[in-house]
Amino acid sequence: MSAISEKPTSPPFAALRGQLHEAAAEFSGGQDALEGILLGLVDDVDRAVAEPLEIFPVCHHSPASALAMARRLREKQPKVVYLELCEDMAPLLTELRNCRLPVAVQAFASDIDGFPPDWAPLSVVAPITEASAEYQAVAYALDTPGVELVLVDRSSDHVFQWDTRRPADGGTHAAGTEPEAALHGEAVGVEIGDLRPRFAELEEHLLRHGKVRHWSEWWHQFVEVPLGDSDHDTYRQVMFLIGSLFRRLAPGQGERVRVDEDRERYMWTRMREHLAATGTDPADCLYVCGAFHAASRVDEFGVHGTGDFAISPRTATTWQYGLIPSSHAAIEAQFGLAPGSVSIAATEWAKNLKRTRVKPFRLEGQAGTKKPGARRTAAKAPAPVLASDAGSAPAEDRLTGFLQQPPVLHTLDEAELLGWSVDIVRAARRNGYLASTADAIAVFETSILLAAMRDRAKPTPYDFQDAAVTCIEKDTVPGRRDVRRLVEIMMGGDRIGQVGYDALPPLARDVHDRLAPLELNLQQRGVRRALLDMTSRPELRACSDVLWMLRRLLPPGAARTVMGERRLGERSIQESWDLSLGTHQRALIELGYEGVSLEQVLEQRLRRTAYGTQATTAEVLAAVEGATLYLGGRRLADELGTRALEVLAGERTVDGAPEVLRRVRGLLAYYRTSEPVLPTWIESFVRAGYAHYCTLLPTAFRDEDATVGQVAAMLGFLFSMESLALSLGCDRTQLELAVAQSHPRDPAKTALLWAAQVQLGTLSRGELRGRCDELLGNPLVVPSYPRYLSGFVHALEPVPGLADVVVEAVSNAFARLPDPVLLPWLPTLITTLRSNAAELAPLLIREAGRIFPARLAALDAWVPPWHEQPQVQAPPAAAATRGAALLPLHPETCDAVAELLGCTDGWAPAEDPATGPAGAALLFTHRATCDALADLLGCREPWAPTAPVLHSESLTTRHPATARAVAALLATP
Repeated sequence: MSAISEKPTSPPFAALRGQLHEAAAEFSGGQDALEGILLGLVDDVDRAVAEPLEIFPVCHHSPASALAMARRLREKQPKVVYLELCEDMAPLLTELRNCRLPVAVQAFASDIDGFPPDWAPLSVVAPITEASAEYQAVAYALDTPGVELVLVDRSSDHVFQWDTRRPADGGTHAAGTEPEAALHGEAVGVEIGDLRPRFAELEEHLLRHGKVRHWSEWWHQFVEVPLGDSDHDTYRQVMFLIGSLFRRLAPGQGERVRVDEDRERYMWTRMREHLAATGTDPADCLYVCGAFHAASRVDEFGVHGTGDFAISPRTATTWQYGLIPSSHAAIEAQFGLAPGSVSIAATEWAKNLKRTRVKPFRLEGQAGTKKPGARRTAAKAPAPVLASDAGSAPAEDRLTGFLQQPPVLHTLDEAELLGWSVDIVRAARRNGYLASTADAIAVFETSILLAAMRDRAKPTPYDFQDAAVTCIEKDTVPGRRDVRRLVEIMMGGDRIGQVGYDALPPLARDVHDRLAPLELNLQQRGVRRALLDMTSRPELRACSDVLWMLRRLLPPGAARTVMGERRLGERSIQESWDLSLGTHQRALIELGYEGVSLEQVLEQRLRRTAYGTQATTAEVLAAVEGATLYLGGRRLADELGTRALEVLAGERTVDGAPEVLRRVRGLLAYYRTSEPVLPTWIESFVRAGYAHYCTLLPTAFRDEDATVGQVAAMLGFLFSMESLALSLGCDRTQLELAVAQSHPRDPAKTALLWAAQVQLGTLSRGELRGRCDELLGNPLVVPSYPRYLSGFVHALEPVPGLADVVVEAVSNAFARLPDPVLLPWLPTLITTLRSNAAELAPLLIREAGRIFPARLAALDAWVPPWHEQPQVQAPPAAAATRGAALLPLHPETCDAVAELLGCTDGWAPAEDPATGPAGAALLFTHRATCDALADLLGCREPWAPTAPVLHSESLTTRHPATARAVAALLATP
């Protein structure tokens, strides 16, 4: 930091310097740091007052600053207004007239270049309220002909260039749990005039001796109220003094001070460049900045500054700009103010205007304000000659008189306090509190008592709030709002701004235009119910498409479906929606920064998801499904499907196997019913997935990190896609080898392996039942039996035909285990099934309902199917030996079919039981067909003699060469 060595010696502040010098000598006994600080404060004030370009120090959202600004603008009427605000936000200020305040000017960047990737997205907001000095300056400059407004603070890009990812002065991150407090999101806030002590001990000292709870209350009591009726010079000098005090007492914050000084160098450099380029007289200009920056000591300070500050270029990041709705709660949360302080400031602003009769500046056509009357052209009244108006006239010392004057004793306004007390009781009763007239009297008296205890004659809004909480608040809050919140609402409420239609980005306007057939006021806050009957009004289908895209793109609650759904291959004919686009206006506006239409933004997000470095196969398949559902067409879906194939080939784990199985099944079912042929990418995906999961199967069975659900999903993919994969050229031998090479150690995976072996035919169901019986008969294995059952339940995904075996295994456990073993083991079984196989339990329950008797009375006589003994049947009759017993028993059906087909042959005579059946009579009756097939297959065996009993010896065994040839022919792809 380059400090100024010479101290100004202008006469106006000589008396004040002498008094401070004597005070320092009396308190410290000589010249030391205290004297340097006290005299340095006066030097800073003298230097700022003597600057030819008038500096107007402000505090953010301060009614006193706004009132003084309105007065000064009408008196001085500057031709150029320099404003401490990001210079790249200037084009947006003209759109403020289309908004209802408070709103925030936002700079947003999602695709960053030059910053760490984990910082994205970047967002900077500058909230503006009507009770702020910056709005008065903007309204004056935009609506006054011949006045130029110049923003001189660092750009949004430089905010992050100079930020070390810690909140800097005028750059804070929002924090709040209320929905209204989150209107700014995770944006970095910039504000004009952040005046708060950076020396913790100083703030604690001021709060303790001021008998207040937080800084907002101290500022209101000791700065806002005394400065409300002060003249211009007094206001400036007091604000310069406060800014200098907080600047000098900021220990241990070197990085933050460096950023502040760079900002000051930046602003003075921009102002000198503008003055040199336009030739404007500094006396015709006004510089509006925070009081902290007004008391600057950098070399570049002033129009005659000597420094040569080089402004670094911006990065290649593309910034988008817009206006977003703000609120009092969002501003308080953004900048760490006390809850309700901005609402109280708005109330004080209205009271000050009424008391002082100062006419504020408002943008013409501003939403939420009264229409101005006919303007009268009147001669300007001569303004008093002040130090700031006369460039060479010496400044008067107003600071000494202000510091020496006793505090003003405000008389009690009983009517106002009584009205507050009645209003808070009324509001409390509406919100469920059992408040009465006695509570109103108690609040009135307690407010006066608390003010007297805090050395105040007139209760402040903060005193009244404490009194209301003390007298009305009970142990519990009966409604959604407590008494403290009710007082804030009564004092002005959490006013929430709104961005007008003309100030919205193109995407947001397009959304409102496309939803116009719903005939709802979607810009208004709150929930609007939309009923869509696409049968009677087909034009609403386009609205339905927009709402489903908004449901995917916007936060939950912005577009919530009450009735109707959209899935692959399914469209609702009637839908019901709860829409709150006005409440989520910020999200809709930020959506407009990404593109000009919903379809473009959705496509960009799907591509970003699919081509991300951490993308998984399941995520890419979800993107394919989203493209099919919301965008239609095959172009994007096929592209993303090809990407899914690439991601699958690079995966070495099975973490996403359940989601992949679910997504692929849904897409296959959709394409099979809606397309004539399957897309090429999904055929390739099934073929590659079959080989991929066969390769990973043995490792997954042994891997402890792979869960039984993931392995079951792999088997489900292999078994359910097996027919399609084999038709596409895959080899089943690969699956058989993978299962044969699997040797799990986990009981659940062992049971899953047994189920796979049953499906492949290498293990019979009887052998599986025998293994389950062996497990129950081994006392050492019984404690882990629930894990085997968990594996069997998961096996229902790839092998649903094992449901009866699983029911049998569970039933045998309950039947065979003794109570001392079963009762401690039962909770383990329930928790295991609930945590590992909850989604497959319904299939198990349905199978149990099919096997077990439906009534309790039949349970005693019921015998489980697996305990039934096979009955010895008598030798079948001659007619039944032919395998068609129903035909001779019910000849009427065959006679009707024969009559329909014109067949007149009667029934064949019954065969002689002694000689047996005639066997395959068609083969011997029509030998030419068999001879042709034998020539085709190259078989030269002669016909075998007719055997008396053909049922004991099949044609396959009599002609093995023919059977092998036919089998080889059928196995050829």
